[in-house]
Parts: sequence; structure tokens; C-alpha cells
Amino acid sequence: MSKELADIIFPNITKTVEDYEKIYPKRNLPEGAVVTRFAPSPTGFVHIGSLFTATFASRFARQTNGIYYLRIEDTDSKREVDNGIELIINGLKVFDVKFDEGPVDENNQEGAYGPYIQSQRKEIYQTYAKSLIEKGLAYPCFCTPEDLDKTREKQEKLKIRPGYYGEYAKCRMMSESQMIERIKNGENYIIRLKSPGNPNKKVRYTDLIRGMIEFPEHDQDIVIIKSDGLPTYHFAHAIDDHLMRTTHVIRGEEWLSSVPLHLQLFDMLGFETPIYVHMPTIMKDDNGSKRKISKRKDPEAAASYYKENGIPSDAVTDYLLNILNSNYEIWRKENPKTPSTEFKIDPAKINVSGAMFDLVKLADVSKNTISNYTAERVYEEGLEWAKMYDHELAKLMEQHKDFTIGILNIERTGTKIRKDISKWSDLRENLEYLYDEVYLNKEHEYEWQSITDKEEIKKIIEEYVNVYDENDDKDTWFNKIKDVCEKYGYAREVKEYKKNPENYKGHVGDVSTVIRVALTSRRNTPDLYEILKLLGKERMKIRFSLI
Repeated sequence: MSKELADIIFPNITKTVEDYEKIYPKRNLPEGAVVTRFAPSPTGFVHIGSLFTATFASRFARQTNGIYYLRIEDTDSKREVDNGIELIINGLKVFDVKFDEGPVDENNQEGAYGPYIQSQRKEIYQTYAKSLIEKGLAYPCFCTPEDLDKTREKQEKLKIRPGYYGEYAKCRMMSESQMIERIKNGENYIIRLKSPGNPNKKVRYTDLIRGMIEFPEHDQDIVIIKSDGLPTYHFAHAIDDHLMRTTHVIRGEEWLSSVPLHLQLFDMLGFETPIYVHMPTIMKDDNGSKRKISKRKDPEAAASYYKENGIPSDAVTDYLLNILNSNYEIWRKENPKTPSTEFKIDPAKINVSGAMFDLVKLADVSKNTISNYTAERVYEEGLEWAKMYDHELAKLMEQHKDFTIGILNIERTGTKIRKDISKWSDLRENLEYLYDEVYLNKEHEYEWQSITDKEEIKKIIEEYVNVYDENDDKDTWFNKIKDVCEKYGYAREVKEYKKNPENYKGHVGDVSTVIRVALTSRRNTPDLYEILKLLGKERMKIRFSLI
């Protein structure tokens, strides 16, 4: 036992580990409820991989009536940004990832298991470090960076595994009296774990996604308390997950190699080991080869990318659930209007080989998502985006609110739902040609199709203007177009034309295209009848006059 050494190193630590066990008791939750967490550094940047993991952790806790909490791991101050915590909370809230407990900001906490910011838990970590020193399971290390460099160089020359272990853990060999003397002499030191591991032995654990995994035991004497008194990530992780009563540690697969160390820490600290769940990495196809999605190379790696480009947050969530669980796509087709929170995530259906991220597939998912919105919702969310990223469009949408909603409502009900909007930045393309102040003040290149003769086009348009009545129902309206066809030598029905093409100049589809292009300068638009009803006959005539 090394109580004297522990007291010299931590003279101001008066609480015991037993005190903290009472302060943070086991949670009173229903049987089967899980406790998960999201534990980022306050860098302000939410990676799509982090969102992927956070979405799973959140949904997994919710569907078991458990707890999902936010913990900020800020012991490395060099990486912090201003308002980093707020940026993380608000960034995840956009995607409906909300927390039951955690920091509201740097000063306010919510929940009985805080503080949820690691830099505010310094005394807790030092209490557990002091306990390990008292038990002879940790010790002060006085090695300088230069000492460590020399050790590493020696190991490299000998072509052996680098690190601070075994005979290379020099300070581990010191007597307690030597340690005390050096501390009293004012030498700088850190605290290391005295690892009992043997790399020739194996440690086994069962991952919820990956099943049984086997590793060599960990034998490095890692740093647990730095020279500034703050813990390293690994040490803080074990203590926080225990005291906050985390049942499932859900994190990226890049942490797999840390499992032997973390299992060892839990064992040495006398904690019950949580269930580890290592999520697959978000991958991207790069010219035929798979690679990890990169925040340096790929703009879509940042969660902020989706807001900036106007991809609805629930479309992103739908897509993440799509690549998370193989059965989600079928469920979504069967339940197109049901909130995704009703879907039950199954860890057994997570693909461990890596989740392929495809922006084309995301666009398809987003089209389906938006197609289920009401016109009013499309207007409100589109306008909110435009106010931030397209001020000219926002002004037009606000000036013509009812008209815009009318446009967006075309083909939004019935059997054939429009799916021409995959993101809010598509709205300009879908709206501006119907605003007169835009359309009437620009030159147009008309996309004529089968009928291209200008004189023929003018004759069709003049006749159509004469017969058009904005009070007609759709069948009457279309029959009048057929009458125009018949007058100028076009088949009333496409099948008539296909049966005897030599008898006609074309068919009703060709004539309808002339009217559509003359009105909008485009071949493809939503339902022509509905557009004409919105514009009205006088505005229609003005547009026709531009040809």
C-alpha cells in the first residue's frame, strides 16, 4: 500500500471512491433500459460519422425507455473552439438527436449525474487515481520527453514493440521513498497505470454488433493523469462511464484497438464492464475503391453540409437509418408518413463491413421525404433555408406566398406524387420560371421538341388562346387541346398516331408540349392544367406573346 505517496501527490483530495459511489448510485430504470452517451470534444464540428453513431445511440436508448446523455470531453484544451458545446448541441438537435441529460452550455447542467463536462470533474478523476496509487496500481513517472525519445530509439534499433512497459517502464522500478524524494525536490511528473497485462495472454469480449472478439492483453503503463492534473481520455472514459452508469458504450470502430486497455481499466478500478458496441465506419466509393469519408476531402463529411445545401434533416436521418439497418428501406416504403422514431433498430442488422455513403442515394431518399410534405411545409422549410442562403428567392417566396404554395401543391396528392425536389436549393429551379418578374425580364431559349416550325407553333398557340377557358374542368380542358390537334392535322390520341403515323403531323402530346414550352420555355414541368389555372388567361397570353 502507498498511502503516504498518494497523500503527497494528492494532498487536497479528501473524498474517497466510496463517496462517489454514493453520489452517483445505480440508476432506477425499467428492466432492459439502456443508458448510452455521446461524448465529443468541443471542436464545434459534427462529423457525419458522429451523427451516424449518435443517431443509433439515441434511438437505441429511446426504444428501451432508457437514458441518452451528452458528455463533453474537453481535457485537451488545444482542440476547443468558442461556443463548441452550443454548436454540438444545436448541430445535433437539427437532426432530432436530443439528450435527456448533459450540459446546456459551459455553465449549466441538466441531470443528476453531472457535471457532464470533463474539465469540471477533475477532483473525481484525482480521487480514483489516488486510490490506485494507494493500492500500488499506479505511480508517478518522472521521465522527460527526451528520456522517452531515447527509449523509443533503443526499441527501434532492437526492432521490438515501442512503448512504456516491462523493463522500459523505468519509473515503475523506483522505490516509494525515491518517488517521494523526487516529488519533494520539485521534479515534474505524471501518473501512470501499473499495467498487469501480459501480451502473450488473450482478452476476450463480446461486442453487441461484432460478436466475440479476441485481443492480446494490454501491457503498456499508460498515462492516466497529466502534468496539469487532468486525466487522459482513457482514464476519464472509464470513470465517467461507470459513475454515469452507462450500460452500452456506442462508438466508432476506430476504438476497437482500445478495448483491451479499457477492459483492464474497468477491472483495475473495480467497475462493472459496460457492453461495447463498435459502429461501422462511414465509407465512400472513390473511383472504384472504398475509403473512409474524410472531413478534409469530402464536404459531405460535415453535418453542416446538409443544412447549407437544404437537405431536410429528417431525410438525412432516414438515409442514415437506411444504411444503419438493412430492413429500414422496406419499413419506410410500407410506412411512408410514419415518424422514423417508430422504427425499432436491431443491432443484429448492422453491417459490420462499413456503411457506404452515397449522395445520389441520399438525393433519392430526400425526394421521397419531401414528396410526403404538405405544400405549406415545403414552403415554410424552403423559405427558412432561402432566408439564409438565397435572399432573392426568399423575397420572391414571401411576396407571392399563396401563389408559391399553389405551385408547390401541384401533384402533391393523388396517385402520381411529384418528386422533383431533393433539397431546398432545388426550389429556385422549380419556382422562378413561374414568377412573372423573373420570367418576363429575361431572354428564353425555348425547348421545342417535335414541332419546331415557328409559323406552325404560332397557329397552334393562337387557336389555343381562343378556346381556353379557365373555368373548364380538366377533362374539358384536355378535350379542347384535342380539338386543336384535329383542326391542324394532329392525332387526338397517341395510339391513333402510332397506328397510322402517315395520316398525321404528330399527336396530342406534341401539341401539349408546344403549349407547355410556350408558357414556361420548358419541356418538363408539373401538371400543365394546374399551372395554367394558377397563372390565369391574361398572364398566359402575355407569356405567349414573347414567342
